[in-house]
Amino acid sequence: MKRFLLIFALVVLAVAGGVAYFADSDPDGLDAVTQQGCSVVQTERGESLEGNCIAQHAGDHALADGPLADYAVGGDERFTGVAGVIGAVVTLLAAGGLFWGLRRRSGSEEA
Repeated sequence: MKRFLLIFALVVLAVAGGVAYFADSDPDGLDAVTQQGCSVVQTERGESLEGNCIAQHAGDHALADGPLADYAVGGDERFTGVAGVIGAVVTLLAAGGLFWGLRRRSGSEEA
């Protein structure tokens, strides 16, 4: 079982680190749908939406300036794979902790 978990973890890390480089900085499906009816215009303050669409009233997420925002570490797109690996490790630890906490206990440990 330990060997399986080790191989599983290595495959997850390899896939997360490799596939993360294919993350696209262009709008995904949800962004594209919410921007229908608007056009992106460059202003001196950055990009702005003109027209009538849902995305006009959207704001940045509270963690938009976080160390792993935009699929990169510190905003540097060269470290996209590192962000993917960090995300995979955090997910594996959270899932492992949840499964460990909810596991069936042996008869001597039951209350």
